[in-house]
Amino acid sequence: MNISLPENHQRLLYHLLAAFTILVWGTTFVSTKVLIQHGLSPVEIFLFRFLLAYGCLVAVYHKRLRADSWQDELWCLAAGLTGGSIYFITENTALEITLASNVSLLLCTNPILTIFLAQIFYKEPFRKRVWYGSLIALIGVGLVVLNGNIYWKVSPLGDTLTLMAALSWAFYCLILRRLSGKYPTLFITRKVFFYGVVSILAYLALARHEIDITPLAKPLVYMNLLFLGLIASLLCYFLWNSAVRVLGVSTTANYIYFQPLTTLVVSSMILGERLTLIAALGTVCIIGGVYWAERK
Repeated sequence: MNISLPENHQRLLYHLLAAFTILVWGTTFVSTKVLIQHGLSPVEIFLFRFLLAYGCLVAVYHKRLRADSWQDELWCLAAGLTGGSIYFITENTALEITLASNVSLLLCTNPILTIFLAQIFYKEPFRKRVWYGSLIALIGVGLVVLNGNIYWKVSPLGDTLTLMAALSWAFYCLILRRLSGKYPTLFITRKVFFYGVVSILAYLALARHEIDITPLAKPLVYMNLLFLGLIASLLCYFLWNSAVRVLGVSTTANYIYFQPLTTLVVSSMILGERLTLIAALGTVCIIGGVYWAERK
């Protein structure tokens, strides 16, 4: 995704695209909840949304099918696993075991994990401001997630799976950085969807899971799947991958702090959940922490 703009304007544009992506991803819980209520499992939802996204993308970008080497093809496979099947399986399994608030908060350790891994694998310099800003933003996430309800129940298995999901996405962003210097964003995104579909089909086969396609005939079901497949997957994965290419992994990852905030606002608008002063304070911490971390 190459846009001819002055560098400062270009970076601003990709900041806005990353923010838009998180805004969309923060609303996907509504569609997912609707689909589950109509008989689809979380794994089936993932399969259908990635299959739809891959089918549309391969229709418009099919000139280049393979990477330049089998090593790069393996990195594409790793991207499909970490940014696709492993991430969604661990996250959705965790949601069935532990509290949604635990999952929402622990997933937001991803930016800190990303910064830490980038320093290890890419020798990025240690910047105290980035760490302090990320910690303040994470505290803000905790305030937003709890939203005035001081209740936390430790679930060793569920919380561990959530941290695995956060770590999986961190590795996904690092793999994007490795691939983005050699391949177009559309190619990388298509590979992510392809290997996400292949790996989830293998998982379903091993689990002997029978897929029921009868709910797909319902307008409410296929409309929500179209949203998840075309907007939340096809468009937003492309925008996120483009933002990582331009802004870097650490800067883009910081936008994940805003996802619980988006979810909370949508919940209050659609489900009537209340917003508290504590959540407002958390919002200030998130915005302030991310701003501090990104100041030059």
